Order: sequence, then structure tokens, then C-alpha cells
Amino acid sequence: MDISSQSEQTGRVVSLEGEHALIQVLGGGCGRCHEPGGCGGQQLTQMFCSTPRQYRVRNLPGARPGDLVTVVLPAGVLSRHATLGYGLPLLGLLLGALLGQLLAGNGGALGGAGLGLLLAWGAVRYRSRQLTGNSRNEPYIGRIKS
Repeated sequence: MDISSQSEQTGRVVSLEGEHALIQVLGGGCGRCHEPGGCGGQQLTQMFCSTPRQYRVRNLPGARPGDLVTVVLPAGVLSRHATLGYGLPLLGLLLGALLGQLLAGNGGALGGAGLGLLLAWGAVRYRSRQLTGNSRNEPYIGRIKS
């Protein structure tokens, strides 16, 4: 599975909010569980998430409540956000620990790891606020299924 390609999920329109729609997602994960390279994440989401998942997405084709739709997450968004949410904090932790170790031994490594993680958390928070509201990063209704 190529995580840089767009991801699609089937959902049903619950309600409308201006140019957005509230979608209840049917199934879980990326929907590629049975394809080569699929991770089987759908089984995990069904096990740990019993309440219906609803998301606010752009309603480009003008879907109406009750319509079955395809929700699209643009290409690259998943990998960019995974890198931001997981990679940057890990990098901050490791670089902070390394620098702390070089400057002050084991105690410095512990303090440096904490400081690096804290700085990375601030960077993630700052960058997340920049990305919010950017339509290039938002999921949208790709098409209405008949």
C-alpha cells in the first residue's frame, strides 16, 4: 500500500453545515484490509471504537443527508501528518538525549530528551495550527454513490 496516494472511505451524510457535511464513516481504516500490503487496521478499529465515527468534510458535489458518499483524503496528507505527529517528537527526543549526553552525561541525556520532546511538541502544535483550515489538507466528498 502506498501511503502517498489518496485514501478513500465510504460514508453516509448525516447533516449539512454550510459548505461542509457531517459524515458517518462506514467501516474503519483505509478500507484496503484484504489487498496486498493492507495492515488489517479495520479489525482494530471495530474492536476499540464501538461508537459511530463522524467527521466534518467539504461537500464539493452537494450531497444531501442520507446520501452514500466517497470521502477522499488528498494524496500525501496522511504521510505528512504521521511524520509531524510521530517523527518530529521522536527526532526531538533522540537529538535532545544525544546532545544532553554529550554535554552532561546520563543525567544530561534524560534532561535533554525531555527538553527535546517539549520543543518538538511546541513545533508540532505550531505547525498543526498553520495547517488547520488549509483546504489542501482537508478530506472532502469525492462523489455521491448511487
